[in-house]
Amino acid sequence: MNLHRRIIFHVDVNSAFLSWSAVDRLAKNPDSTDLRTIPSAVGGDIESRHGIILAKSLPAKKYDIHTGEPVVQALRKCPGLVLVPPDFRVYNANSRAFIEILEKYAPVVEQVSIDEAFCDMTGTEKLYPSVLEAARRIKDEIRDTLGFTVNVGIAENKLLAKMASDMEKPDKIHTLYPNEIKEKMWPLPIGDLYGVGRSSREKFASLHIRTIEDAAGTELSVLQKAFGSKAGIYIKNAANGIDDSAVLAEREAEKSYGNSTTLPVDLTAGNKEDVLKPTLLALADSVASRMRKDGHKGLTVSVSLKTDKFAVHSRQLTLEEATDSTDEIYRTAVMLFERLWDGRTPVRLIGVTVSNLDAVSFTQMSLFSVPQEQEKKEKMKRLDQMTDAIRSAYGKSALTRARLLSDDWTKNVGRKND
Repeated sequence: MNLHRRIIFHVDVNSAFLSWSAVDRLAKNPDSTDLRTIPSAVGGDIESRHGIILAKSLPAKKYDIHTGEPVVQALRKCPGLVLVPPDFRVYNANSRAFIEILEKYAPVVEQVSIDEAFCDMTGTEKLYPSVLEAARRIKDEIRDTLGFTVNVGIAENKLLAKMASDMEKPDKIHTLYPNEIKEKMWPLPIGDLYGVGRSSREKFASLHIRTIEDAAGTELSVLQKAFGSKAGIYIKNAANGIDDSAVLAEREAEKSYGNSTTLPVDLTAGNKEDVLKPTLLALADSVASRMRKDGHKGLTVSVSLKTDKFAVHSRQLTLEEATDSTDEIYRTAVMLFERLWDGRTPVRLIGVTVSNLDAVSFTQMSLFSVPQEQEKKEKMKRLDQMTDAIRSAYGKSALTRARLLSDDWTKNVGRKND
């Protein structure tokens, strides 16, 4: 390894939801068919044929089945498509196991979504015979111990590492060093450049920019005029492989607790009921459990979203009393999101944060509290305590909120919280 350059890995699970569902089925029944070897997909309500495709197998891809398309449409293309419901309990458990392996090898790991992470391997040159050997060990240990495959992209910055990991799949290692940009990255369509949304492609076409090389050679002023000052700078730098962002481990944080996730498919009005509330509940549960573990409560709940055009919006609410309750944070997050989102613009990422922390061991009962409300809070508090105790004794995946086990809660239980 060269001591004078950064070494960044981007590790991405291949067809995460589909792979994790396949591994879970095989663990329960070794004689069952591996979903990854047949036309199969995760998503939707199997009986009613409603909902959307969240993930697909490589054989399903041959039928032109796309992530995000309606289940009924996918079944028209492939009547024999095997559909399985999403299981977020399984996905969260596999995600945690995946990150734990990365943390064995890398000094700094930044998880950017449930199925991908950056590893800063700079300074580990004495630990491994070569960069490729380090990547191979990570990839093979994940495959051999967890049962699913990953791609590893190797580069000197996060952008190029991400681009590298998106090359040929599955179970591959790719490099994208500065001297490889011209050969490996520039010939790619401009739509393959990380951060370029579908809606931008027509604008690129109007500028006669068809490949990443075209964008790299375009004057900055032209890009800024077409896309705006910041976006123009990003496109110019990214097309030339320039990125100086750091790999950041979880914040030392004690100013706030937050979690965000990149959605498997952009949130739209059409799939809102399938995607939104399970996502907000999972985020609230993650944030609240960490707060309780550290003995913190927070007064301010914030929700943020990132659109398909990478615009970021947020809204927050300060509560009357500090809280560490999963249910209260979740209900507040749902309310804030409903106020924040216009219901039309596709949403790519959702985040939940609790701030304005107050490290206390009790919550003062309001003189004006309604008895039924106070009773409900006490009930939810006991539920949280029981949940934490079971997870502490048997692992985080030992207990999962029932509403995360299927999408049905969005149609039934979820409505009670509106």
